[in-house]
Amino acid sequence: MTRRHRSAPAALPTALLLALLLGLTACSGGGSDEASGAGSTADTAADAAADAVGPESALSSAVEGGSGSSTARARPAAVEPATPAIISTGSLEVRADDVAAARDEVQDVLDQTGGTVAEERSTSDEDGAVESTRLVLRVPSEDFAVAMEALEGIGITEDSRRASEDVTTQVVDNEVRVRAQRASIARIEALLARAETIGAVISIEGQLTRRQADLDSLLAQQAYLTDQTSLSTITVRLARTPDPSSDQRPEEDRSGFLAGLGAGWDGLSSVAVGAATALGAVLPFAVVALLLGVPLALLVRSLRAGRTARTP
Repeated sequence: MTRRHRSAPAALPTALLLALLLGLTACSGGGSDEASGAGSTADTAADAAADAVGPESALSSAVEGGSGSSTARARPAAVEPATPAIISTGSLEVRADDVAAARDEVQDVLDQTGGTVAEERSTSDEDGAVESTRLVLRVPSEDFAVAMEALEGIGITEDSRRASEDVTTQVVDNEVRVRAQRASIARIEALLARAETIGAVISIEGQLTRRQADLDSLLAQQAYLTDQTSLSTITVRLARTPDPSSDQRPEEDRSGFLAGLGAGWDGLSSVAVGAATALGAVLPFAVVALLLGVPLALLVRSLRAGRTARTP
């Protein structure tokens, strides 16, 4: 069986035609009927080009058609979504006489809006009663304002904050990138099915692995944006209202005979404690002086007595 070899000049226009057709396929990779027809035409041309110049040249053309710069130039114009993609967050600090009862009211709000508790942490006093609770709530974005107003009415709201971020452009751009990346992977998989040499298989699989990793990263970003825009996050801190009686202690009467007697007794006690402290500090030195001074005094007295006896 003989295979007819084409010269490089004859194969070059075919490779250029392949690159042009693949670029048109990338431009129309959004999923319309016209794009599907163009993709079929491009696949037919890619088969013919692969036979002419080999899988390696076809891979180079496919990679150039799916590269970042070419994709950016060939990216289809996406239509803005009808509903803007908004990430809404809120935080509340609420005081209530009964924190446990306030926690039940928070659950009522969640039941009405279809929200859930993503995180909860509570502290209790010495008697075991709940003293404070911190909750991280996830509620549907369309019910964010209703949930915030309902939570503010649970007790005395000391602090209430709201924030929003428009990520519509990020959502649209991410969707376009995902479609373009999937189209690129489909082209490389088609080339892999036609590869005839080990070198071509290794080269195509390397490109396929890298682009699959890029697609997984884009899908993770897409899932995060979907979660953040569909569910809003509200952080609520419930704290017990301080007891006024515990902070207002009656002032003691510091006048009169009893007050003076108490003050004098306190002064006498202070003096006695000071004197005892001084005595305790001096006593060790006094004991040492007594132990050394008495023998020395006796010795000096005996010497003086001896001198007096020898004097005529």
